[in-house]
Amino acid sequence: MAWLELITLLALLEYLAMGLMVGRARETYNVAAPATIGDPIFERHYRVHQNTLEALIIFIPALWIFAMLVNRPLAIMLGFAFIAARAWYARAYVAEPSSRTLGATATFAINAILLLGGLVGLAIRAL
Repeated sequence: MAWLELITLLALLEYLAMGLMVGRARETYNVAAPATIGDPIFERHYRVHQNTLEALIIFIPALWIFAMLVNRPLAIMLGFAFIAARAWYARAYVAEPSSRTLGATATFAINAILLLGGLVGLAIRAL
């Protein structure tokens, strides 16, 4: 199976779902576009969506580079872990922002492993 492709699409679908949740929160809490502030619950949904975009910018290319240069099975495992970490982060952040630490830390660690691993793999191949 094309695991990396599946992980990439699932991560993008997760991001899309978070965007839909922002839209639903806009309606529920009467926050008209283009406003990005209003009800605190709306703002939490909005921040989850934006923070996930920030994480995806690193995740997607780092996932593929790590898989090509370092270890494909490990990249697959880290990819699924990233999706789970973002779901955990989203649920925790919306419920209580101070409880987001585990999901945020896991996301950061996964991205750091993929990015630094990819850099090491590239350096080794360049030698």
